[in-house]
Amino acid sequence: MSSFDSVIVGSGINSLTAAALLSKKGHKVLVLEKNNWIGGCIKTEELTAPGFKTDVFSGWHPLFVTSPAYRELKDELEKYGLQYVNTEVPTGVVTPNNESAVLYKNREKNRESLNRIMSGEGDRYYDLMEAFEGKSELIFQMLTNEPLSWSSFQMVLKTIRKKGLMEWKSEVGDMIKSADHLLNQYFNSDLIKAMFAPWILHTGLGPNDAAGNIMLQVLLSSFEAVGSPIPVGGGDQLVKALMKVIENHGGKFMTNESVEEIIVENGKVKGVRTNRNQFIANFVLANVTPHQLYEKLLPGHSIPESLQKDVRNYRYGNAAMQIHYALDAPLNWENPELKKAAMINLMSGVQGVSQSVNEAYNGLLPKEATIAVGQHTALDPSRAPEGKATLWVQLLEMPRVLKGDALGEIDTSNGYSNEVIEAYADRIEQRICKHAPNFRDCIINRKILSPAELESANVNLVGGDPYSGVASLDQLLLWRPTSKYKKHDTPVKNLFHIGASTHPGPGLGGTSGYLVARHILKK
Repeated sequence: MSSFDSVIVGSGINSLTAAALLSKKGHKVLVLEKNNWIGGCIKTEELTAPGFKTDVFSGWHPLFVTSPAYRELKDELEKYGLQYVNTEVPTGVVTPNNESAVLYKNREKNRESLNRIMSGEGDRYYDLMEAFEGKSELIFQMLTNEPLSWSSFQMVLKTIRKKGLMEWKSEVGDMIKSADHLLNQYFNSDLIKAMFAPWILHTGLGPNDAAGNIMLQVLLSSFEAVGSPIPVGGGDQLVKALMKVIENHGGKFMTNESVEEIIVENGKVKGVRTNRNQFIANFVLANVTPHQLYEKLLPGHSIPESLQKDVRNYRYGNAAMQIHYALDAPLNWENPELKKAAMINLMSGVQGVSQSVNEAYNGLLPKEATIAVGQHTALDPSRAPEGKATLWVQLLEMPRVLKGDALGEIDTSNGYSNEVIEAYADRIEQRICKHAPNFRDCIINRKILSPAELESANVNLVGGDPYSGVASLDQLLLWRPTSKYKKHDTPVKNLFHIGASTHPGPGLGGTSGYLVARHILKK
């Protein structure tokens, strides 16, 4: 049996972040991955055609670029070849009547642009961003630190002293309101609301869910701060750079190693047993869902009943579906600014997003899904042969358990069969063609990943949920995934729970891995 300071289960962004920080400080680290690739939801391959580099799952890195882990690792990552590129147009929207708008990586430019769409809208956007900055220190403290840490308590007290208890209570009350409440409070233009509304889906929430108010503001702020950065050559360039940091500091990786049990003796972690090996460790970091951790990897161990209840009640959200294309040319959008956009949403408005979220929740393929169209080659032409393009399409309003089609056109009696996913992809394709007339003629090949295929590729994407658990208010901050422990602790000493199912939730920030690594290094 080999012995390590830390063994990390899974190789997603939180695992790699923790491994990099620990190995740099002299810890002997082993990362175990059940798949044959390292990176979790960061994977780049020539999926559609030779020469076309596709980010298979996640596609954009604003959360990592703004993370404390990136600040600490940036110089070394760049030394190993990581280079980010960006665009001045992080997002845009096109509605069914072909109206369009874009958001820039510049507040003054956004003010002017939105005022042209409807008088006063840009000024209200400016006011919203200014107001957010007044409370951003507390928000980012909570999202990048342990909520129950002394530093978080100090920040809350500092904010209360500065603003007064009544004003602080009012602000917190506003934060936990829904995204549609925020949009209706600040904007009158349906087009502008339509541009912002789909982004709440990328936080694991819907427009009517509590806490969407503040999460949408966080996203809008990140667009201004860093835009929509991607690594040159593919998202896996981040993975490769992190791996070099880890390996050059003595860390190791093993693929095709499925962890089957976390070994515990006298209430303290002792290592892990895989399908092929057994490893001794002082610390184990498990990048898994709570159901995997407590129901599979800790068999026979005493788990408090209150924790078992929290695990049983932990819920997963709607599924996703990916459609990837190799194109003979970039899409010819009517609005030339859309050609520079990182991601464009095709949708009808806030109510349309709400309807699709509810249809998916009830097991139906939505009538008019929100279509996220990612244009990686608009930022990084090296991802496709000269003059050609990739297209990354994501649908976040898919049922985890398929029961029917809201339009009544697709026979879903056999679940997510090839016929169903092909027919649904055709429906999506037809809608894109209405706004980019050259789309159909430009298609060289397409590859579809259904919710079932997403789960098959990554066991943490339960039912195709890309966020490893719904990010509703009762599953955020102090309650993700349980309120019984703090600092990503578990009932087993030196066993830590990291990943999207833990605080601060989904996204490519690496923050849970960063927090646990810092905690271990203080021991």
